[in-house]
Amino acid sequence: MTRFFHRVEHTVATLGLAMAMLACGAAPDHGSTGDDGGALDGGSGGGSGSGSDGSGSMPGLGLHTSEGQIYDSNGDVVRLTGVNWFGLETTDFKPHGLWMRTLDQLLDSVATAGFNTIRLPYCNTALTSSSNSALDTNMNPDLVGKTGLEIMDKVVAGAGARGIKVILDRHTLHGEPNTNVTLWYDSQVSEQQWIADWVMLAQHYQGNPTVIGFDLQNEPHGTARWGNGDPATDWQLAAQKAGDAILAVNSDLLIIVEGVEQYDNQFYWWGGQLMGAATHPVTLAVPNKLIYSPHDYPASLFNQTWFTDPTYPANLPAEWDANWGYLAKGRTAPIVIGEFGSRLQTTSDMQWMSSLAHYISTNALSFTYWALNPDSGDTGGILGDDWTTIDQTKMAILTPILAPKLPANN
Repeated sequence: MTRFFHRVEHTVATLGLAMAMLACGAAPDHGSTGDDGGALDGGSGGGSGSGSDGSGSMPGLGLHTSEGQIYDSNGDVVRLTGVNWFGLETTDFKPHGLWMRTLDQLLDSVATAGFNTIRLPYCNTALTSSSNSALDTNMNPDLVGKTGLEIMDKVVAGAGARGIKVILDRHTLHGEPNTNVTLWYDSQVSEQQWIADWVMLAQHYQGNPTVIGFDLQNEPHGTARWGNGDPATDWQLAAQKAGDAILAVNSDLLIIVEGVEQYDNQFYWWGGQLMGAATHPVTLAVPNKLIYSPHDYPASLFNQTWFTDPTYPANLPAEWDANWGYLAKGRTAPIVIGEFGSRLQTTSDMQWMSSLAHYISTNALSFTYWALNPDSGDTGGILGDDWTTIDQTKMAILTPILAPKLPANN
């Protein structure tokens, strides 16, 4: 989550209203069989899951994609239903909340809430830098003096022990909000360094069943374009280049590609505009590994035109279909909604959140909610300001769409 002109940086409605609104929404339609990045996957075909929602189990390795779904090595459908835990992308170089609780206690909260995945934002600087800021050194003595990569390792180990998978998200370049950085590189962190750091992480976590995917770049926007053929600004081409480099050294990983801000003068949230993938799909050298990942937010972050439509919130499914949902519904590639969240302090936000939850459920989509952290300024978190109390109003909407909890690493 970052700032931009469509939204700013990161009495709650009653539980009864949350549950009532969860019932609203429209039934999906089903498009023709597509492919994952422009070529038929040839992967496992549509094995049925063991859970009531078709989620199935999740062995540590062997995750792959086919016809708009994620499958495990047994051919069972997998849904990733997780939460973002940010902080490693800041100059603290560690997930936030470690000034209030231990790393294990915070991971226990993720498990208790029922999430099966953590999306873990980081910045390139964190990989080699350390800081004891934002850390209770008495509570977390084993983190003192550790680099961000070493702390990342501890998060991964703790998550794996709890049956929680991890998606790494390159969120910022230098450890500050991406306010003025619209692309995946700048004058200090080149495209080559961006790719090299991803390759290092792919090698570092090779054979580790907890780290399942790489979200290549958070919210390309501004001058970022999709499929324009210019290597300086074409996010589709850059994603293919990075994805191929990663898979060349670690083919177990899922490659997660966000959208841009606008395509053909059609504007959407940063990272949410994926219309271009219809005609210019990301095509990876290793098939069956591509996931598209939009971000979506409510009117409290920016009053987009669709929030003032007289048919709101009934118009929302059509907006989602047009901008990114068509990829999953047309069985082109899986969708993981990488970020969505709200403080749920307005009726409009409640309608948006409940409609999106219904859309996720109806279309069996994966997601990572923004955020675990209460210090997300716009959205608040799953945890309260004490970093302990779980927000039951939010969980009343999220719990019905969570996939089964995952077993510990095999």
